[in-house]
Amino acid sequence: MTELLIVTAVAAEADAVRAGADLARVTVEPVGVGSAAAAAATARLLMRAEADGAPYRAVISAGIAGGFPGHAERGATVVGTRSIAADLGAETPDGFLPVEALGFGTSVLEADPVLLRALASALPGCVVGDILTVNTVTGTAETASRLADRYPAAAAEAMEGYGVGTAATGAGYPFAELRTISNPIGPRDRATWHVAEALAALTNAAALIHL
Repeated sequence: MTELLIVTAVAAEADAVRAGADLARVTVEPVGVGSAAAAAATARLLMRAEADGAPYRAVISAGIAGGFPGHAERGATVVGTRSIAADLGAETPDGFLPVEALGFGTSVLEADPVLLRALASALPGCVVGDILTVNTVTGTAETASRLADRYPAAAAEAMEGYGVGTAATGAGYPFAELRTISNPIGPRDRATWHVAEALAALTNAAALIHL
């Protein structure tokens, strides 16, 4: 029986994780891009495992991401203390209001503390900080600055963690998010993207995870 479910957005990330993971103990599946697709597919994977009588012990959302300069540079590995739906809320004349301020739930998912400590211990030199989940990847310096001001503990930005975490924690599973950094967030400049380096870092991280 495998014990750990690691989900990624796309197949290239799943392949990178599989290249390092102990596949006797870890199941790795791509679940799609974006929070909604990731939540739905993760929920299906968890229900299927339960139906088969082999539920997972924990769930990790993993993949490559953009890093906040000064917090997580290219090639870094980030372990999320919180997965935050950074654009879940409402715009107002006075600025952004998170969904909590509207009285409609929460935009913040805390990583399981035991899982978080285990990951941070297994990954020497990793950055530990918040990971933002967005529906639209940041592409301007203005948006990057606004997010950094709103979420000063943010180290990385991706598109699936909050959705995966919602499915996992809603079903009672420990959850955490892990990202490796391919580029700084901000103006979209493909010349600054080091995807191969980030995928290699993902393989290296997977090889060190023995939970």
